[in-house]
Amino acid sequence: MSNATIATLSRRGLLATGGALGLGALLAACGDSDAKGGGDKDATGAAASGPWSFKDDRGKTVKLDEVPTKLVAFTGVAAALYDYGIQVDAVFGPTTVKGGKADVQAGDMDVSKLKVLGNEYGQFNVEQYAAYGPQVLISTTFDSAGSLWYVPEESAKKIAALAPSVAVSVYDRQMTEPLQRVWALAESLGADMKAAKVTDAKKRFEEASERLRKAAKARPEIKVMAGSAADTIFYVSGSNLSIDLEYFKALGVNFVEPPAKAMAEGGGWYESLSWENADKYAADVIMMDDRSSTIQPADITKPTWKKLPAVKAGQVISRSPEPILSYDKCTPLLTTLAEALEKAKKVS
Repeated sequence: MSNATIATLSRRGLLATGGALGLGALLAACGDSDAKGGGDKDATGAAASGPWSFKDDRGKTVKLDEVPTKLVAFTGVAAALYDYGIQVDAVFGPTTVKGGKADVQAGDMDVSKLKVLGNEYGQFNVEQYAAYGPQVLISTTFDSAGSLWYVPEESAKKIAALAPSVAVSVYDRQMTEPLQRVWALAESLGADMKAAKVTDAKKRFEEASERLRKAAKARPEIKVMAGSAADTIFYVSGSNLSIDLEYFKALGVNFVEPPAKAMAEGGGWYESLSWENADKYAADVIMMDDRSSTIQPADITKPTWKKLPAVKAGQVISRSPEPILSYDKCTPLLTTLAEALEKAKKVS
């Protein structure tokens, strides 16, 4: 996609659909760099002390003299590491909503105890970041260039100069791959991956995956649409590129798939529809973006929304386009969709 095309995309559209199309800048990691990389088994490190290294999904290897403890991470990544027992005290990205309550992407973290360097897209307090003395910055990347999600392009060089970075790719792969990468990262940082809490969560994920596979096989006629709501636009995501939808499709879920031409403006992630055309596609179940940057189903007042067969039938469920990448947090996503398929009426 050309830079001109990217420039025409609204920030709201990108945030609403999970499509990070080159926003943010590629930060060069300190240490060795490989021309190609990011294999799922390329992580190495010490469990508690001694030299530490980690090869990320850009093929960049970060090397430090000790296992880092002063971590700064995108909120969703910090929440995933928290589930494995790794505490991240400084974060950037959606952390709190109105009233100081935890954003959905904060998971189980106590947000009142976090140093929040920026709560919205484009916010990143470089001065506070420098004062914190970070050893490594961790984020996801939504493109093939390795752009770090929620790291502002205009301050990326300053941020990169202060600490090396690690990127976990959530671009054009199935959910299981970034789950494995965050697992490896947590293990390298000293997490006990043999703890019952951890192994039980992984087992539940595997069981939920099998349940969804069976539900999809039993109900192939049920059409599922992934949507996201903004003030003037209803976004419909295709199953390509998004880690959750790619995985669900691989398990057999029958998705509404906007044609590539219609999704071109959204970089292949989504089609933008006016609310008058929200009924363009027939669907029996609608998965709606649960992030705080979007309008939630209960707050959608558009007449066309209320007339959709799936809405009238009460067959609307939540979707997390930016899932917290721990097995514990991804399991409910599978279970919710499996239950919806098992119970859904054919209404389209």
